Amino acid sequence: MQFHLNGYRSGDPELRPAIGEEETVVPGEWPELVDVLIVGAGPAGLLLAAQLAQFPAISTRIAERRQGRLEYGQADGIACRTVEMFQAFGLAEKLLREAYRVNETVFWGPDGEDPSRITRTGRVQDVEDGLSEFPHLIVSQPRLQEYLLGKMRKGARRLEPDYGTEVTAVVVGDAEDDPVAVRMRRTSADGASQEVTVHARYVVGCDGARSVVRESIGRVLRGDSGNEVWGVMDVLADTDFPDIRFKALVRSQSEGEVLVIPREGGYLTRVYVDLGRIARSDPNFRKWVTSERIVEAVQRVFHPYTLEVKEVSWWSTYEVGQRLTDRFDDVDGSDGTGAPRVFIAGDACHTHSAKAGQGMNVSMQDTFNLGWKLAAVLEGRSPKSLLHTYSAERQPIAQGLIDFDQRFSKILTGRRTNAAESDSETLDAAEVQRRFDETGRYTAGVATRYVPSMLIGDTTHQSLASGFPIGMRFHSAPVIRLADARPMELGHVHEADGRWRIYAFAGDGDRADPDFALNRLCSYLADSDASPIRRFTAPGADVDSVFDLRGVYQGSHRKIDAEQVHPLLLPVKGTLGLKDYEKAFTPDHDAGRDIFDLRGIDRQRGCMVVVRPDQYVAHVLPLDAHRELTEFFGRFMYDVAR
Repeated sequence: MQFHLNGYRSGDPELRPAIGEEETVVPGEWPELVDVLIVGAGPAGLLLAAQLAQFPAISTRIAERRQGRLEYGQADGIACRTVEMFQAFGLAEKLLREAYRVNETVFWGPDGEDPSRITRTGRVQDVEDGLSEFPHLIVSQPRLQEYLLGKMRKGARRLEPDYGTEVTAVVVGDAEDDPVAVRMRRTSADGASQEVTVHARYVVGCDGARSVVRESIGRVLRGDSGNEVWGVMDVLADTDFPDIRFKALVRSQSEGEVLVIPREGGYLTRVYVDLGRIARSDPNFRKWVTSERIVEAVQRVFHPYTLEVKEVSWWSTYEVGQRLTDRFDDVDGSDGTGAPRVFIAGDACHTHSAKAGQGMNVSMQDTFNLGWKLAAVLEGRSPKSLLHTYSAERQPIAQGLIDFDQRFSKILTGRRTNAAESDSETLDAAEVQRRFDETGRYTAGVATRYVPSMLIGDTTHQSLASGFPIGMRFHSAPVIRLADARPMELGHVHEADGRWRIYAFAGDGDRADPDFALNRLCSYLADSDASPIRRFTAPGADVDSVFDLRGVYQGSHRKIDAEQVHPLLLPVKGTLGLKDYEKAFTPDHDAGRDIFDLRGIDRQRGCMVVVRPDQYVAHVLPLDAHRELTEFFGRFMYDVAR
């Protein structure tokens, strides 16, 4: 990380200077108007708040009906893609230090000689080699939320949720510029309540499957519950089951299935257990489900192994089902008129089973997608029409999640997964393992691909960087930082700060020649009146405040002199006019991992890879596609040329 740009400051470098007592958040004291009101302090809401906290000019508040932070249970699976996202927030190291790493998944099924017993039938590597620099992790939702709360608190406004605050109605005015009226009931710990109305330019409902925000804008969750009940519990237990510290799918002959998820800390274990099909009309199933019944069900599946539960830290039940809304905002068109002012994210607009481990991950990706767009509009860099792209991009992704979850749920229970196969016919152990393995890219969270739009370019020049598919997340690779020979991941320079990244990969030629393609690109960006930097960066702002340009040269870092690097890759910034030395890189030849080879970059021509603030590849262009680069950003940015 970088700090001291505007002068030396002791203490925690992650703690942003407070912008003033009148601007910092005091829970319980509501201003008449806020820029963004987030409803719900779950993972989706806190991820959005952590992102908006990086923008001191934007006032953000969070209303949470609970009286305090979450302490137990709920989600725990952290996909590789989510860890990549947390790296942009500076939180990946905390996750990696504390979490359980899922390295392999093991499979158990009925013993062929004695089907009343279970036996190990196989194992698979959890994440395929090279899919991400990060592993699949397990950490409790309360801990993950603590990371995000800490990030919020270090922002300039010292953001904290308003606990004990329940939103009762959201009223959208007729005029587009009218703020949204949000009615809330504040309840103190002693039970006293107070009615409050707050106005917000934008409201984001992250308030779960029973979302008041969703109901207020007339959106409806549609789908099916599935009529299957699973129990889930976190336990400290004594067992002779040999794979208790592996992620394990255990299928018995007649007692159902158990999914074992080792938890962080070395001792805690989560188990999901199939409690059988129930009648949709049965209103009493939750009354007969107890923690004792869940334990007994696990013990029956584990036979002949034993399980003695010493402590149940949390338990719950849920019905397997998938539901979805048709849009994720309050408008019905996307033609640039009637820009949305109210949004929904996470369980407020898509619900599903828990076993695929996608719910919390996809929910946070929802708000990561939305957060930078809200910031761009509120800071005056983009028109309100940009906000239409949130629902247009995320609703199809949620539909894909629903479709995947339906297939994955059947895989876990060993049932057939398509119309050509009988749903009542079960799969053998080898087929379950094969199909489970096929889902790896989806469960890792890296299968998302956005289609061409105002924010996603066409694939005309995709061959210049075949390993950076347009519309998919930027797949990091090792590099050497030129200034200090530091080995690092190129994608780790990407921060959750709302900036666009332009990664310029040099082609063949003389690096010192002004006509070298990378140098011509840098000169265009620095000097031309048509440059996106000059057209879309506010006067007086740092040269990289909107576009963060990074150059990647071919060859060894030991053979490139500083004077061969274009001045734009050594930009002068900040109030003291200091030079930024961290913009230029070379491949990591010593480790034998050349980014040009790993990501299929054309060595002769080089290219530009344009990456959105939420880490998705927006475009791949030749280094000399200067006009096309500016035209792309002109689709959704205001011209603020000097």
